Amino acid sequence: MPSSSNASREAAERQDKESPVSESALETARRQLQHAAASLDIDPNIVERLKHPKRVQEVAVPIKRDDGSVDVFSGYRAQHDSVRGPYKGGLRYHPDVTRDECVGLSMWMTWKCAVMDLPFGGAKGGVAVNPKELSKAEKERLTRRFTEELREIIGPNQDIPAPDMGTDPQTMAWMMDAYSMQEGETTPGVVTGKPPVIGGSEGREEAPGRSVALITRLACEYYDRDLDETTVAVQGYGSVGANAARLLDEWGATIVAVSDVNGALYDPNGIDTTSVPSHDEEPEAVTRDADTVISNDELLTLDVDVLIPAALGNVITQDNAADIEADLVVEGANGPITAAADSILETRDVAVIPDILANAGGVTVSYFEWLQDINRRAWSLERVYDELETEMERAWRAVQTEFERHDVTWRDAAYIVALSRIAAAHETRGLWP
Repeated sequence: MPSSSNASREAAERQDKESPVSESALETARRQLQHAAASLDIDPNIVERLKHPKRVQEVAVPIKRDDGSVDVFSGYRAQHDSVRGPYKGGLRYHPDVTRDECVGLSMWMTWKCAVMDLPFGGAKGGVAVNPKELSKAEKERLTRRFTEELREIIGPNQDIPAPDMGTDPQTMAWMMDAYSMQEGETTPGVVTGKPPVIGGSEGREEAPGRSVALITRLACEYYDRDLDETTVAVQGYGSVGANAARLLDEWGATIVAVSDVNGALYDPNGIDTTSVPSHDEEPEAVTRDADTVISNDELLTLDVDVLIPAALGNVITQDNAADIEADLVVEGANGPITAAADSILETRDVAVIPDILANAGGVTVSYFEWLQDINRRAWSLERVYDELETEMERAWRAVQTEFERHDVTWRDAAYIVALSRIAAAHETRGLWP
């Protein structure tokens, strides 16, 4: 297991002076950009452009509540970079949605699309609201009004939203309908992550978790680790974590811990993941029948081979990075490791597979959905899975090549792939006027 050496402690002390224990998505994204750019011969003017979003739309979203009162919520849509194609990214409903969070996440989407070599740029948005406090009718009214506020800046060739935290296929269906009604024609390609009955793709909901599992398997192969002899802990048993855990379980790995907001189910002999309800299947039920329950913090420091943080951002920080016992960390969530923690894990030789590669299955199958909508022809689930595996393996090989060529971390290698492609597009297109 990785050593908790004096060097790692010294790295933590150095990083204390440079970054907070918990940093915003925007701060993390900019740090990672600057760090990776140092490994490449890229025009610094392009790097400077990539630190900033092209546009951030901030809107007030008023809705009439079921009791007749009116509440007004703040909504955002950050569009980072579209040099390679239309903006692409999720919409979330969460009380902590902010402008800076949307900008940082939109930057990650730009890198993610470039790593996967998709013809998209990055965007992200959302509404600062607790969806649990909305009735279904209120959520529909919120979605339709938010869509109208964004209508001038979204579209199948402009900006294509998708589900995220607090939103789902039904939300996307309402959004597509609201947009289509105003445009005067059915436009399924305006969003992805829709129900298949109205143009959504089979396999879209499970795609991020499936890609995490695929990349975990490829990483284990790279480090000569047999899945049959690999122990895995998964923080977060939602769509990403549950799908990743169940697929790895099916492939022979031993899943020893899974968690939700109430804590973690832990069994060193292995968990039957199919018997544990995911958050989507039954919210907050992971620990209901557990014999042994540990905290989410304890899960992160278990003595396992692979750790998959698939819940929230900033869960591995400079406070706990020296205590991580896993040899391999695969980022299922967006931004689960702060820059300070990243430095400590690097010092301790803990391999970290970044989110912009690991969970890119979501945007990849969204691309498949967009293609299906354009061509008005649906793909089978088998074809979606086959195409996704092919694309994930292709992206892994590209990142692996840079990892070995430059002798850098996996995160830097992924950024090198992404930035090289984005910079080449910017250089070719130039700066207008």
